Amino acid sequence: MNRRITLLLIVMLVALAALADEKKSAIAPNASFDKMKALNGAWVGTVNEGGKQVPTSTRFQVVSDGSALMSWLNEGTADEMITVFHMDGQDFMATHYCAMHNQPRMVAVPSTDPNRVVFKFKDGTNIGASDGHMEQVAFIFNGPDHHIEEWTFLQDGKLRTANFDFQRKK
Repeated sequence: MNRRITLLLIVMLVALAALADEKKSAIAPNASFDKMKALNGAWVGTVNEGGKQVPTSTRFQVVSDGSALMSWLNEGTADEMITVFHMDGQDFMATHYCAMHNQPRMVAVPSTDPNRVVFKFKDGTNIGASDGHMEQVAFIFNGPDHHIEEWTFLQDGKLRTANFDFQRKK
């Protein structure tokens, strides 16, 4: 019995030593990523659909030891979509898991406006030649408790933008 306990302790110590030697990837500092992380929490708002203001919600959560930010739009509905924001070297990326069953990847573009973060289409998966996809998303920050999201969809050469207006849920 003592030999089993000793063997178990040795195995555990070796495993802990191996974990201690693991090195995390370096994440390049990025002011836009830091700005986006400030959205952490639940938000409620409206989106204009056909000239009518429709209630909607979103939620952000910093995950994976601060290396990613997850966003849920219309969580718990048939239209639920998830976007994961993360760094890829020097690029600030957004991968959007769309209700259209595709996954556009967008990269943040440089901006002189510290209260605006814009991502533009880079590439994606499950996007056929004639399939619509998210082409761009812009986040406009109007203080710590208010932001706007402008989601731009491309289909048949035509762009259509949906404007979401969110207030931090108290």
